[in-house]
Amino acid sequence: MERSSKRILTTHVGSLVRPKALQKILRARQSGESLDEAKYAQCLHDSVVEVVQRQVQVGIDIVDDGEYGKNISWSQYALERLSGFERRPVSLQANPFNAGADRTRFRDFYAELDAQQGPSSDWESVCVGPITYTGLTAIQRDIADLKAASKGIAVTEVFLPVAAPASVIPDRKNEHYRNDEEMQVAIAEAMRTEYRAIANSGILLQLDDARAAVTYDRMVPPASLSDYRKWLERQIEILNHAIEGISPDRIRYHVCWGSWPGPHTTDVPLSAIVDILLKANVGAFLIEGANPRHEHEWEVWQSAKLQDGKILIPGVVSHATNIVEHPVLIAQRIGRYANLLGRENVIAGTDCGFAQGPFHRRVHPSIMWAKLESMAEGARIASRRLWQ
Repeated sequence: MERSSKRILTTHVGSLVRPKALQKILRARQSGESLDEAKYAQCLHDSVVEVVQRQVQVGIDIVDDGEYGKNISWSQYALERLSGFERRPVSLQANPFNAGADRTRFRDFYAELDAQQGPSSDWESVCVGPITYTGLTAIQRDIADLKAASKGIAVTEVFLPVAAPASVIPDRKNEHYRNDEEMQVAIAEAMRTEYRAIANSGILLQLDDARAAVTYDRMVPPASLSDYRKWLERQIEILNHAIEGISPDRIRYHVCWGSWPGPHTTDVPLSAIVDILLKANVGAFLIEGANPRHEHEWEVWQSAKLQDGKILIPGVVSHATNIVEHPVLIAQRIGRYANLLGRENVIAGTDCGFAQGPFHRRVHPSIMWAKLESMAEGARIASRRLWQ
């Protein structure tokens, strides 16, 4: 894994706004229309080539495929790559996506928000049989498209984001295994095939795990912080089980507090969980740090220390606001982390993905690219200051 040895490198969390041509094909697929698979494969390939080139043009060093190969969302895509699940309609009242302390406190706000953008999902995913990995063709396609797109152009490294075990098909229900933990271990062992395929290809593996932090909002109350920490400890153990045999230097681990545009007053503090997160056997940690609820948590790194050889990729740009951060502000954010952890141990990143799926984006694509361009300029300013 490359480090900021000569200057501050830049990257992002992964999911980028999909182009209209790709969206058109995916809408047709979801509507049940017959689909020319060759046409879809070519459109996907061309879209990945274009998005990789665009990332390089705006100054991103460590790039990905925009998660364009995922047909549902950053986490639900696994339904197309795992056996054992079926989807069932669920009422809005019973929708688990609409639960949590933040939604309880600000129910009137969320009622307006849901009316504007619709509920997160009207389906639930139920495990009804043995879980095995069936998505080898899809992940091999994603690997091939990213490798082809990055060949011959000036990228420092490439990565592929996939869901960590705790975040695979969130709010899933179990009707097959003896308990939920047994089901989750089965998910981890099945997803190991995807994880190893990416790592063995020479591409960096990124594990996305929003559910790790968000679950606090769902559990507490009535559970306690101690109960939640025990749950999180077990999630990290299962994650480490899933990536066993893969060099930590080839793995990035992304944690955020969910990407929805809400108050987030009930987010668990980073200080309460950072010791557990750092037990993940990975080489780099991508942690939210640019939005007003979590920007102050750079101070956590005054006492929390990275192990030797580890990298922190803090969010220095938010995905959740249309305001484009000024490069000087971005440089200031980078400088705080670099001064605490060492400049070679910091890479500039984003809080979360700019799109949660093919049709669900947080900002307009023109703003997304402006934010990434501003981050690259901020990294250049920070580099001049840190290497002066």
